[in-house]
Amino acid sequence: MTSIALRKDIPSAELEKSQIAFSHVTLDLGGKTIIENVSLDVKPGEFLCIIGASGCGKTTALRLAAGLYQPTSGHVSFDGEPMRAPRRDVAIVFQDYGKALLPWRTAAGNVALALETIGMPKAQRPARIDELLKKVGLPNHAAKYPAEMSGGMQQRLQIARCLAQEPKALLMDEPFGALDAMTRQGLQDEVLSLLDASKATVIFVTHDLEEAIYLGDRVVGLLPHPGRIGIDLPINLPRPRDQLTTRENPEFLRLRRELFDFIKASEA
Repeated sequence: MTSIALRKDIPSAELEKSQIAFSHVTLDLGGKTIIENVSLDVKPGEFLCIIGASGCGKTTALRLAAGLYQPTSGHVSFDGEPMRAPRRDVAIVFQDYGKALLPWRTAAGNVALALETIGMPKAQRPARIDELLKKVGLPNHAAKYPAEMSGGMQQRLQIARCLAQEPKALLMDEPFGALDAMTRQGLQDEVLSLLDASKATVIFVTHDLEEAIYLGDRVVGLLPHPGRIGIDLPINLPRPRDQLTTRENPEFLRLRRELFDFIKASEA
């Protein structure tokens, strides 16, 4: 295994395993090959970022990891078992938070939905909802509806609902792409803090190269038409990360240049 600085201490025996594994995965949709012969291992507790030019299959790879798509050939596994359908212990954070949240439910009601799904007794839900809303910075917004909240607040709410599932893996599809720069950076740090306290494995899709380096333990870049792995970089930057000092680190700048060159070459 490549040596990388994971977000938290994971027992060495666990690191020998793969939480999510793609083995020679190819996916054809509508007579077109979208993903071709992708093999990828994601270790427990790893924060893997996927980048690439538009149309390279980043979101498709995430949907394969979630069990929303089944490969045409090869296989995807989770904890060593075939990923044949979505699992309760795999949560997805979508970019379009407006459609992901239920507009007729309050913030508390949206989080409660996940607790209902996992069968938490009704009497235990209010305390858990309060705890989760505090964790994502929404302690005084339980009674608000999504339409009464900013984009950043809605995305925090979606993350709280996903964390309510206590997932083993969190799959995030450009979750901050529609947010302004300051809100985006604030949420990056909040997500790192939240996940550092959990053992969740993360696959994070983004177009933003700096975001991928800042968040990730490893960055995988996909080549387009069809999607296939073109680069796989360990991110050996100190944790905890800092929006100023991390981005000024010479290693951060070197990685940014390497990924930028990769993207330019893949678009040529």
